[in-house]
Amino acid sequence: MRILWVKADKLLPVQNGGNIRSYHVLRFLSARHELTFYSYYGGDPDADYERELQRQLPGAVAVCTGKRELAGVARGLDYLGHVGAQPPYAVSRFANARVQQRIRRWFREQRFDVTVCDFLDAAVNFPGRLNIPSVLFQHNVESEIWRRHAETAGNPVKKAMYRMEFRKMLRYERSAVRKFQHVIAVSENDRALMMQWVDGNRVTVVPTGVDLAHYTPGENAADGCVPQPAPLVTFVGAMDWEPNVDGVEYFCNEVWPAIKAEVPEARFRIVGRNPVRRVEKWASDSIEVTGLVPSVVEHLRESAVVIVPLRIGGGTRLKIYEAMAAAKAVVSTTVGAEGLDVQHGRDIILADDARAFSQSVVLLLRDRELRRRYEKAAAETAARYDWPAIGQRFSEVLESAAEKKSHAAAVVPARSA
Repeated sequence: MRILWVKADKLLPVQNGGNIRSYHVLRFLSARHELTFYSYYGGDPDADYERELQRQLPGAVAVCTGKRELAGVARGLDYLGHVGAQPPYAVSRFANARVQQRIRRWFREQRFDVTVCDFLDAAVNFPGRLNIPSVLFQHNVESEIWRRHAETAGNPVKKAMYRMEFRKMLRYERSAVRKFQHVIAVSENDRALMMQWVDGNRVTVVPTGVDLAHYTPGENAADGCVPQPAPLVTFVGAMDWEPNVDGVEYFCNEVWPAIKAEVPEARFRIVGRNPVRRVEKWASDSIEVTGLVPSVVEHLRESAVVIVPLRIGGGTRLKIYEAMAAAKAVVSTTVGAEGLDVQHGRDIILADDARAFSQSVVLLLRDRELRRRYEKAAAETAARYDWPAIGQRFSEVLESAAEKKSHAAAVVPARSA
């Protein structure tokens, strides 16, 4: 099967959840099919990135658009310049004429059996008419994230902005989902949201996976011989992503003081790249902000409890399965664990208010036997979601999409002379 996979931004180094998910599926497909991975990115040309991409995904095509990443005042002014535009700003800023021209040419030539549009960022550059079976890979329902932003925002200006972007994103996302012949969702919750726009048989769930070879428990964890860990509570995630920033602010402000009152020796560690000022300000004697780390595995192993206090989000959180694979007890909000095959009271604790969240963390810190039961159940759950199994399911969906096109061509009657 000949596959074209289109993605905005760099894939490597593999850091955020979306890239982790795409990377492992791509590696699986590349070993079994004729894959062309098309990556376009802004900024300066990056020869090291392009070489490494070719090494890991032979046949990959990388293009530097030269577009500069804006920040601060420049980003705000750019946003104001796009206020009147119909596409949401989060999508329109990835539009590029050169990329559009290349993709249109591939569609005219029909060189591929199936194409994959890696999320809405790339959809803006796909042609209007898709004459090759095309699958939209939805890592989350983006409009749902903007809706939750609008619900939780305290600043009236931000609230108004989020509402406007939500309405734009809803229109755009609904149109994109209807445009592609098939959609891959990462959770049943996301599939249910998109079934409001298209028939359910056009949306297939391929769940999130975990690298079981990488995220392993510490030595002797399985037989319970590991020394009692310090009362360390850990959060893992990119700290320049608004849902993570909001979750950490909520936890530090409303949950952590109650935990410290009950367990004075407890410490909280925030592990993740690019911590913004709103995160860095919480650094103290009991709260550590690490920034980018070479690997989160050791931080997970040192932890007694891993938390996911998200109030905003969509898709699924890879960080939960990663913590579970490392045999760690997890406390999360319902939003944080949304779409994952987890069960409250068995392999995870779900708590949606500050008091319940703090009490759950304190209980796990104090009761070693209870924590062990959650750790064992968590590892058993994660073991079912190794990436090769997820890659195989993804491959089956693409093969089915390609076969529908072949079947349709086969049944068209020949024209008479």
